[in-house]
Amino acid sequence: MKNYKKYFIIQSPPEEVYNAVVNQKSLELWTGEYAEMSEEPGSEFSLWDGSICGKNLEFEKNKKVVQEWYFGDQEEKSIVTLKFHEHKKGTSLEVVQTNIPDEDYDDFAEGWEDSYIDGLKEFLEDDGDDF
Repeated sequence: MKNYKKYFIIQSPPEEVYNAVVNQKSLELWTGEYAEMSEEPGSEFSLWDGSICGKNLEFEKNKKVVQEWYFGDQEEKSIVTLKFHEHKKGTSLEVVQTNIPDEDYDDFAEGWEDSYIDGLKEFLEDDGDDF
C-alpha cells in the first residue's frame, strides 16, 4: 500500500474551492459527470458517474474534507483528506490519500493531477465570465 500527498495552488479563495468539492451541482459542472454529494458525515458519495465512490467522514467548512474511498474488498481503508489553506495566490489545496494499492498508485496520482485538480482549476480559474 502507498500513500499520496501533494499540494496544489488554485487561484481561487478557499471558500470557492471547498464549495466546488462539496456542492453536488458544482461537482457535476467541473467533472462533466453525474455526482452524488452531501455535507452530511456518514453519507455516501459518488463522483464521475460512479467511478469513485465512498463515504463522507468529516467536514470543516472551507477548511477540510475527509472521505473514505472504496476499493472493492480491500480491508485497509483508503482515506482522502483535502485541506484548504489560504495562499497569496488563492488556495493551497493539500491532498492526502492513504492505502492506495501498489498496482493502482500511478493511476491514482495521475488521476489526482490530470482529472481532479486540472478540472477544478479549469472550473475555478477561468476568466470569471460565468456569472
